[in-house]
Amino acid sequence: MGRKIVPDLVQNQVLTIVAPSLSVRDAAKAMADRNIGAVLVAEGGRLRGICTERDVTHRVVAKGRDPNLTTIADIMTADPAVVSPDETPAMALDIMRRIGCRHLPVMDGSRIVGMLSIRDLYAAIHEDLEEGLRQRDDFIMGSGYSVAS
Repeated sequence: MGRKIVPDLVQNQVLTIVAPSLSVRDAAKAMADRNIGAVLVAEGGRLRGICTERDVTHRVVAKGRDPNLTTIADIMTADPAVVSPDETPAMALDIMRRIGCRHLPVMDGSRIVGMLSIRDLYAAIHEDLEEGLRQRDDFIMGSGYSVAS
């Protein structure tokens, strides 16, 4: 049985969800304080978008906009691509690769469940590779193999 986004990669997250009317400065401060690269944007319990560090850099800083006067709604990616809790890490990675993003909201219907980052996927792939190497070594060497006599 393969891994699923929830619970294998995303579980017990404390989500940072902001209103579209929040200033970019306040959202950037929230990201810095929580050491995260993106915030979910919701209104009335409904996902409206996602705002990432790259959005702040490209759409505010690089353009000389005032982060105190610019709102998240002005720069967020509205209606972002999402993944369901039952998706596989491979499917999520394919979506990220195709659209060029590093974060995907995890949605169970209209309910926000979590946030998946490329870092989460890299960690899962690393674990899978290590497990594959252990299984290969066990197969080749046998479980009782030892160089000591």
